[in-house]
Order: sequence, then C-alpha cells, then structure tokens
Amino acid sequence: MNAASAEVNNLIRPDSYLTLHYRIVLASGPAEGEVFIDTFGGRPATLQMGSGQWSPDMEAALVGHAEGERLSVTLPPTAAYGERNPELIQRVSRAMLNEHAGEDATFDPGDMVEFAAPNGGRYSGVLKEINDEWALFDFNHPLAGNALTLDVAILGVL
Repeated sequence: MNAASAEVNNLIRPDSYLTLHYRIVLASGPAEGEVFIDTFGGRPATLQMGSGQWSPDMEAALVGHAEGERLSVTLPPTAAYGERNPELIQRVSRAMLNEHAGEDATFDPGDMVEFAAPNGGRYSGVLKEINDEWALFDFNHPLAGNALTLDVAILGVL
C-alpha cells in the first residue's frame, strides 16, 4: 500500500468511527458565546458516524476531512439541533410526574427530568414551572434554536 492510498483510508466517511477532541460553542441566542461542551482539556471523545450521536449536518461537516486535521464550522439552528418547537413545551399533571418520579421526589425549575416513552424508550425535559396541579416541561433539545460553532481536532479515523 502506498502513502497516497493509506491517506485516503484515513478520510472520514459517513460510517467512520472517530477519536476526536471537540468543542461546541453557542453562536446565537441569549447564551451566545457560552461553551456547551469542550473535550480539549481532557480525554478525547469517540463518535460513531451515522449512529445519531450528532445531528446529520454536524456529521456531514466532518466527512472528507482527514486524521490530524483541525476544523471549525458554524452551523445554523436548522443544521444543528433544529429550531425550537413550541409544541414540545407541555404541561404534565403532578399525578403523572409523581408516577414517573415517585411521590417524594422534589423538583426545581431548571431540573432535567427523564420520562418513560410508550415505546419503552426514555426522553427528557427541562422543568420550567411547577405548582400543585401541573408541571411545565420543555422537551426541546437543550441546543435547539441555537446556531453552533463546532471546533474539532480529528485524532483517529477507523
């Protein structure tokens, strides 16, 4: 195998398994400039392309890049985690909340609460308001509605 063909094998494909450092910075919205996650100061992360860990457009920004490269890309909300959907802000009865979390559980606005889905999966929502009768949850992805800057250092490609 010559050096040129070895290099081609190290290009990211839609089904590649990656070792990388990455940082996600909010590029719009009230928290613009805040770092959501940053692995550069610690252990590298792994990413199985095509598995749903990242949005398809976030993964697409990596395809064709090579091991050893660094890149930075800013994605609009539609290419990151989508726009905020007002239909995903929902009231849940206290009875239902108690059924999922237990009668003695206490909650404060800002808490992330996990629920069981009818299909057996799990989903989470951020508590916005709570009273004796209901709790208001936002089931949007925490990064929905924000443009994101993605800084990546590609350490390994399999």
